[in-house]
Formats: sequence, C-alpha cells, structure tokens
Amino acid sequence: MSCSCLNVKSKALEKMSKEQSTVFRAWEATIRKTQAAKKRANSIFGTISIAHAEDDNDDENDSRNSAEPYHAEKILPNGDYYTGQWYDNFPHGQGKYLWTDGCMYVGEWYKGKTMGRGRFSWPSGATYEGEFKSGYMDGIGTYTGSNGATYRGQWVMNMKHGHGLKYFSNGDWYDGEWRRGFQEGNGKYEWKNGNHYVGEWKNGLMCGKGSFVWTNGNKFDGNWEDGLPKGNGTFKWSDGSFYVGNWSKDSSEQNGTYYPSDSSVEDLEWDPQDLYKVHLSDSQVCPGERVSILPSQKKLAVWNSSKGGGGEKPRRMSVDGRVSVGMERAFDRMNMWEGEDNTSAGDRGRFSDADLLGLQVDQEGVPKMMPIMRLPKACKRQGETISKGHKNYELMLNLQLGIRHSVGRPAPSASLDLKASAFDPKEKVWTRFPPEGSKYTPPHQSTEFRWKDYCPLVFRTLRKLFKVDPADYMLSICGNDALRELSSPGKSGSFFYLTNDDRYMIKTMKKSEAKVSREITFWFMVQVLIRMLPAYYNHVRSYENTLVTKFYGLHCVKLNGTTQKKVRFIIMGNLFCSEYTIHRRFDLKGSSLGRTTDKPESEIEATTILKDLDLNFIFRLQKAWFQEFCRQVDRDCELLEQERIMDYSLLVGLHFREVSPNGDLIASGMRTPPGETENDDEPRLSRADMDQLLLDPDMWSRIKLGINMPARAERTVRRSDCEYLLVGEPTGELYEVVMFFGIIDILQDYDISKKLEHAYKSIQYDPTSISAVDPKQYSRRFRDFLLKIFEEEI
Repeated sequence: MSCSCLNVKSKALEKMSKEQSTVFRAWEATIRKTQAAKKRANSIFGTISIAHAEDDNDDENDSRNSAEPYHAEKILPNGDYYTGQWYDNFPHGQGKYLWTDGCMYVGEWYKGKTMGRGRFSWPSGATYEGEFKSGYMDGIGTYTGSNGATYRGQWVMNMKHGHGLKYFSNGDWYDGEWRRGFQEGNGKYEWKNGNHYVGEWKNGLMCGKGSFVWTNGNKFDGNWEDGLPKGNGTFKWSDGSFYVGNWSKDSSEQNGTYYPSDSSVEDLEWDPQDLYKVHLSDSQVCPGERVSILPSQKKLAVWNSSKGGGGEKPRRMSVDGRVSVGMERAFDRMNMWEGEDNTSAGDRGRFSDADLLGLQVDQEGVPKMMPIMRLPKACKRQGETISKGHKNYELMLNLQLGIRHSVGRPAPSASLDLKASAFDPKEKVWTRFPPEGSKYTPPHQSTEFRWKDYCPLVFRTLRKLFKVDPADYMLSICGNDALRELSSPGKSGSFFYLTNDDRYMIKTMKKSEAKVSREITFWFMVQVLIRMLPAYYNHVRSYENTLVTKFYGLHCVKLNGTTQKKVRFIIMGNLFCSEYTIHRRFDLKGSSLGRTTDKPESEIEATTILKDLDLNFIFRLQKAWFQEFCRQVDRDCELLEQERIMDYSLLVGLHFREVSPNGDLIASGMRTPPGETENDDEPRLSRADMDQLLLDPDMWSRIKLGINMPARAERTVRRSDCEYLLVGEPTGELYEVVMFFGIIDILQDYDISKKLEHAYKSIQYDPTSISAVDPKQYSRRFRDFLLKIFEEEI
C-alpha cells in the first residue's frame, strides 16, 4: 500500500472518529436531559412509567395514532414532559404538560392547543385557573400572582377585559370594568384604610366623573383626570359645609367658593391645595403585577401530524399552534399542507396546491399564474416645499403668523364643559396684522392681512382633548421648517399643506387656481364643520377611540388689496404620521362606480391612493380590537348620519412587516380557504408580535384603534366574471401588517346638489353603486362593507 493511500485512510479514520465523538456527546446530553426530566416528573406526578417519544415510531403506535385518543406518558425530545390524552401526535383531551423551565399546564387540549378549562402555573408560584382559547387566557378565570394578589373575572387574549374583581397584595381591592389589562369604565376602588372611590376610570386611573369618600365622612364629588380632581367639583365636610369650584393641581387655575353649614366656623382657613397634598397623599392606586411570560408563548415539542408520512424531525410549536421562531425553516412558510394526505390534491376543492404556491385557478380549474405581491416603487417625499419665491409663500407666512397669535395668546384654563355660546357661529375673532406690527401682533415681511379664528375656545379645548401640547403644535406649523404643498387626489380641487414633521394637514383652496364653484363648495364645508361642531365635540369627548378626523383649528386669512380675497384653512391630523413606512393606501367607501385607480401596477407608488375596486385584502383583527372596531364604526356612523353627512370614506394604510431584499412581500402563513376542512394539526405562524405587545405595556400604550395596530391581511382575488365585486374571494395567503385607518372627508352635506347628482346618476347606473346617496343609506352601506373587509382573527 502506497504512502498516499495510508494518509487518505488515516484522515478518513480521524474524521470518522470525530464524527462518532460528536454523536456520543449529543447522545449523552440527551440522556442527561431525559433523566433530569424524569426526576422532575416523578417529584410532581409521583413514580410513573415513562414511554419515550422516540419509541412511538413503531408500527403498532403508528396505527394507534391514526385511530382515537389514548393515554400516553411521554418525555419529549427537549426534556419537556407530558401525560394525558394523546391523538395524532398531539395532546388532545385532558392532559398535563411540564416545560423544562418549570411552567406547567393541566387541563383540556384540542389537537395540541390549550382549549377549554385548565390551570397554568409559573415557576414563581403564580397561577391562572379558568378558560383558555387557542393558547390564550380567554374567558372567565382567576389569576393569583406570586405576591398574593388575585383577579377573578373576564379575560380576552391574556388581558383583563370586561368585569372583574381584583384583590391587591397590600389590601386594596377593585371591583368594576377592565379594558386591555387596566381599570377602565365604571368601578369601585377601596383602599386598606377604608377610603374608597366610585366612578369612572381610564387606563388604570380615576378619570371622568366620580366620588371619593374618606372614612372621616369627608367627600369629593366631581371630575377627575389622570388620577386627580380636575375641573368642576365639590368638597364636602362631614359637618355639612362644602367648597364648590374649578379644581386643579396648578394653584393658579384653582378657584371656588366656600359655603359653611350652620354648625361650622365661617372663617375657615383651608387651602384647596390640601386636597392634593394631604387628603389624597396616601391614596395611590396599586399597580398590577407584570407577567414574565404568557401561556401563549410556551412552546410544545411535538411531532408533525402522522398523516404526513413521518420521517421528519419534530418541530417546536407554541400552545396556540405557532411554529417556534427559533426553528422555523424557509420551507415552513410555503408548505403549510404537509400534514395532509396529498395523494388526492384534487379533493381539496378549487384551492389546490397550485393556489398555495402562487397560482390562481380559473373557472375551469386550470391553474394560471397569480403574481407575487411586491412593494410599490419608492417615491420621493410628498409635496412641494414652499420656499421663498413660491407663489403661495406669503400665504404660508400669513398662516404661520396667525397660528402663533391664536395659540400663543393667553387664555384662562377652560373646563371641558363648554357653554353653548362657545359654539355660536358668530363666535369669531378678527385680528389685523400690519407689516410694522401692532400692540398685539409682531412686525412681519408679508403684506397686511386680517386673521380670523372661528370658535377659538372650542378648538383650544379640542386640542386639549386630543392631548396636543400648544408649544409642539406651534413648532410643527410655525417652526423654521417650511410647509409642503400637495394637491388633493379628489374632485374638490382643494389643496393641502403638510407640516414638515407630517403631524398636521391644513386643507384649503388654492387661491390661484380655485374656480368659483369650488370656492363655494369649500365655503360650504366650513359651514358644515361649524354647524356640526357641538355634536362633534361631544362625540370625540365621549369616545376616545373615535375614527373620525381630528380637527384642530378653523381659520381665515383676508388679504388686503383690490380683491379683498378670503382664504379659509381647516387644520386636521395626519393619519399616516408614523415611524412605519406606509406601503399601501386605500380610500374605501363601499361603492363601485368610478372606484378604481386607472394606473397599471408598474406606476403605483407608496403614496398612490387606491380605491374600492383595487382592494385585494381582508383585514383580520384580534378579538378585542375587532369588537371595539365594530362598536366604534357604529357610533361614528350614527353621528354622521345624524348630521346628514355622506360621501365619507375609510382611509387605510398598510405597513408590511416582512419583505424580502428584492421587495417581494413574504407571507406569514396559509389559512384554510373557505369550503375546506380546517386542519387544526397544522402550525399557524404568527402571533409572536402580539405576545410581545401584551408583555410590554409601553408598546401596548402606543397602539390605539386605527393607529399602529398589528393585524393580518389576507389576500383576495376577484374572478374575471365578477370584476365589479367589492370584496374578492380569500386565498388563504396571509401577511403580517401594521394598520392605520380612520374616517375622513366628513364635511360633505347631503344638500340639493348631491340629491340632483344621485337622481341623475340613478338613471344611468345602479343606484346602490354610486357614492351620492341619502346619509342613512350611505351609513348602512358603509358599515356593511366594512364588516365584510374586517374580520375577527380566529
């Protein structure tokens, strides 16, 4: 044998020895982990006989797996332990699952998911006992924290939501309504010293109308904000005397009158600030306990369905059926049907494997290519910067000077309970701005103009309701950065100015190009806003999650000179102001006539506003958000119907979470198409982001209805013979998205011109397909449409 052959043989033996050594080390580690899990199982459940998961691959067990549930005791490959009913390689029925970190679930399972009644315990000693749904604490249940605090009541997706009673570890207790984990609604909180509060709550704090009663008989009745008295209220002493006034922690805003009783001393030396410094100093609301890990985040080390032919390595799944992020393969994103008997693909109905791999099937069942979804082409920032030399530069300066004057002008702190006179259309303030300045206005480089504020107290209070800081507001509109001008995609001919930070939009009529008819239309919009202002104010005050446009100001610039032209401005919030890039935008009305964007796919940009017939998604919201969405749409549409408003729309923006480097959208999983039998054994990728949000209160607090909302968008397709169908058929192709949506264009009154438009178009087209219809019919059609394109996540 040659020397070279000996060297080759020697290297081969050395390589084989290293491979064997690696295998032995892995085997030893598995044995140690299995023995440790066995000891833990014995200590918790007593001495039992263990059937290793690896031993279930024989023919006898394979035949048993496909029959009916049976009792099994298993140490799973990662060291987790399970004992209980087993079916098709999943926990199914009653069972106990112990994770290696000490978490344990005892209760009902349905094909690998915690479903029904059960008990989940944490290593810290905390427990939850109650109802589960798809891995979440959902229904009626009791949580006992490691510190002894207990909550008994309603849950939705791991959050206290509904009515519940909580006993805190320090002796306090709360009985009332909860929303998304915090006290919100009506409830009673009693401190261990006997003091108690009964009234309204918001985000875990006393907010709204409520009464605080001390054990010594004193009582405060009035308005609260962020846990403290704010606004109108009455402090009563046990002897019958009382103090009535406007309350604020800022002593400069405090004012009121003391009324003595017959038995009290008239000359009372009492500082109203004592209410904050003394009486309420020891009455802080106890914070809740933060859960370290949620039941829906726990993973199961189980096999794929036995129907898939076996031979595959086990994959980690969460208790709600999600594939573990750490062990996900690229193939998992595509082949979500691997657990089915694929010998008869045709039996799956119209949606076959071709659909799932990007093919669409026509009426004859012949596959045709379904294009891969891509991000729209990038485009430059919206709008033209209004710099010196721009034809509207002076108008912008006038606007900024007027806003500075309006917002910066000193004004007494107003209660949220405004008088009817504040809404009077005649309630407006004119201010003259000469170039040289005046007693109330600064000198400026523009021509002389006059500035008008409509209902200034109402809009000042609205900004307060919307939590807009006056300094930030002025900085956004009147700072060193110029506004940007962009034209409206609609038919009104109006123009928008957008602030540099994208927070505010200023709607107006471009003076150089405005036709008389369009100027009149815009003037009517201003009148509609003033007319509906009382109802609008009461609505946004009552419903924090309202989806209607936020209005911050209504102003007018009257230019001096021969024309004496007036330019009116409506300042509103920009729905798409976010750190997320908005990839798709839709303006949706629920009508079909003219509701399409006449642009080929190649010309659609991120800023293109698509319409109803361009919509190719159904949006799936988590249960609590979907319920809130339905309630709020009803409330908002009732307001608009009552005010005789029509032609409004839902503006929707989508940010896609997963995009490939070349711009292709990455689907997060596949859902069983309609008409098919759901295969619950199959893992569904996807709600890890929601779990993280539930664990992180700061992230959750940034999410509001229509703002930064995590959701899933399911792709839809329209059949070639139903091109005017508003909602296409679901394909099962799902995308993780962040959603933004709100109701816009709410200033169109159903006046005589709209009635004539409706009559004229009804002769030519189907009356239900046109946009200009009676407000009651419009509202009903709009709501019905939204409930078709928004669904509850199952």
